[in-house]
Amino acid sequence: MAEQQFIIANIQHELAARTLPATTVWNRLEGRPRTINFDRALKAEVRDALWMLTRQWQMGEFMGDDAGSPVLARVHLATTRLQEYRPDSHTAEPFEEDVPLEAKVERRQIPFAIGGQPVALDIRLLMGRHWLKLLGGLSGYAPAFIDAYPVEEPDPTQRADAAVAAHPEAWSMFAAVAGRRMDGGKLYFHLKANPANRAYDGVAGVADGDKPALDNLAARFVGWFERLYSQPVAEDEDAWLPDRLEYQFEVSAPQGAGEKVLAAEEYYHGHLDWYNFDVDADADPLDAELPDDTPDPQATFTETFIPTQITFDGMPNTRWWAFEDNRTNFGDIKPDTTDIATLLLIEFGLVYANDWFLLPYQLPAGSIAQVRGMAVTNVFNERTWVEAAGRGPDDTWQRWSMFTLNVQGESGEQADTSLLLLPTVPKVQESRPLEEVALIRDEMANMVWGIERVIPLPTGWGKSGPEAALETFHFYEARLAADLVATPPPPPPEPAAAIRYEVMNTVPEEWIPFIPVHLPGDNREIQLQRAAMPRILTGDPNLPVKVRPRTTLLREGLDRAPKQAYFLHEEEVPRAGALVQQAFKRTRWNGGRVLVWLGISKHTGRGEGSSGLAFDQLRETRTE
Repeated sequence: MAEQQFIIANIQHELAARTLPATTVWNRLEGRPRTINFDRALKAEVRDALWMLTRQWQMGEFMGDDAGSPVLARVHLATTRLQEYRPDSHTAEPFEEDVPLEAKVERRQIPFAIGGQPVALDIRLLMGRHWLKLLGGLSGYAPAFIDAYPVEEPDPTQRADAAVAAHPEAWSMFAAVAGRRMDGGKLYFHLKANPANRAYDGVAGVADGDKPALDNLAARFVGWFERLYSQPVAEDEDAWLPDRLEYQFEVSAPQGAGEKVLAAEEYYHGHLDWYNFDVDADADPLDAELPDDTPDPQATFTETFIPTQITFDGMPNTRWWAFEDNRTNFGDIKPDTTDIATLLLIEFGLVYANDWFLLPYQLPAGSIAQVRGMAVTNVFNERTWVEAAGRGPDDTWQRWSMFTLNVQGESGEQADTSLLLLPTVPKVQESRPLEEVALIRDEMANMVWGIERVIPLPTGWGKSGPEAALETFHFYEARLAADLVATPPPPPPEPAAAIRYEVMNTVPEEWIPFIPVHLPGDNREIQLQRAAMPRILTGDPNLPVKVRPRTTLLREGLDRAPKQAYFLHEEEVPRAGALVQQAFKRTRWNGGRVLVWLGISKHTGRGEGSSGLAFDQLRETRTE
């Protein structure tokens, strides 16, 4: 009987009398088949067209201004090609298209000597093996070349060989190959020092009839090594700025009767793209010496396309009863309010997904293209002339765009709407750091420290900086103990006081100080100058020796003749610090060609630190 009270005999009478008040809500419109046949339900038949029109009016669909879909487009654009390249403020040169731009910009010369000590033994041995392999039928000369270009064995009793003898792995490797293997680096630098030098200079027993063959092998040897590693021709011609800890370079392309100069003043990210460049409208032409037969790369095109609607994973499907691809779930994206790029992606995918059309056009790498205009014809045969968005002054606060270049200047510069397509690679492999330096601020000592976290061993491998510094310090202590045994000094006087005065304590040897100094002629602006800490050995009767850095990143100017001071701009070391690494990089270019170069990258540090350096301290006198 309880179920009978919910059965209504006359629904119209009950609704008119309102005997059972209720709120009715429809939130879905779907077909509900009452048979096992779904054909009719999937047709989504509309029986009441007026009701559908009413719903459209209710949802505001009649208030929209829906333009016709494009069916034809004509694009008029102008293109040019990059032709010149200038690293930093050096001499401009023709732009190379056979190497990726990252390798061209980042490459540095491989150091084969640091502080007079031969290093990169692994590469030296590789070069020696290749030369002996090139000899082939002349293999009888192998012992003579090994004697002429030997690997020197370090003397563990000499302080000058501390860079090798202090580290067991370096000492064992040098001892294993000394007198048994050839130092190919010596042969290479001998050949490059003077075009008149020959590979057989100083080699005993070379027959005159074999000298022409050896000259040909020497040319092949030099070409092989220069193809193996991509290096700048001269040490001072790379784009690295030691005082800024970043790369700086310029490229240019002809534009009209002049040049369009693009400047990259702060590149250290490891991947080049359009956002690294600014248009320098006031820059002088680079004036590189181009071949006389270099064609003008400027051209204009008018191309006709059939626009194609853009599709992507997760795009709303326009067909009935068709589900979207679940590989892109926009509902699962949880961006923060500062994730502008993520918010733009969601807005594109959910709001304007079907409003974008694709006009394909291929450009060669190293091109600059500018769309001067586009004529679009829609399905109603209406033709619209479209110009590039973002025109007008470059510094307008309402202007925002992607994939366009900024224009350098103070105010009033017109925006640049061209598209830069660089000859870069999507992926670069990087080795373990050969050098790693952490630059930190030490507010207690009022200076900046360059901590050598990884130093290059003479073997060519990287080693922990603190471990290498400790081994080096113990080596000098052992050499001092041996010297004191041979000639013992007079015993020190007995301490008469319970305390002693200490002028300065010491820090680990991998900590290289940078002290603030005023710029010449300026009482306000300062820079950071590399300094040195003394190596204090207990009982050493000689004056303390300055501890020099062992990484090429911090040895800037020390290996020159004469030696030069190294200054670093203060703003390059923020409160968070900076982490600078040097490592080998490898990538594959067009045609499968492999390129390897030595490059530098910079990252954000981990904050401030304290060295514990203190001056004018009173210490308790130790009594044995």
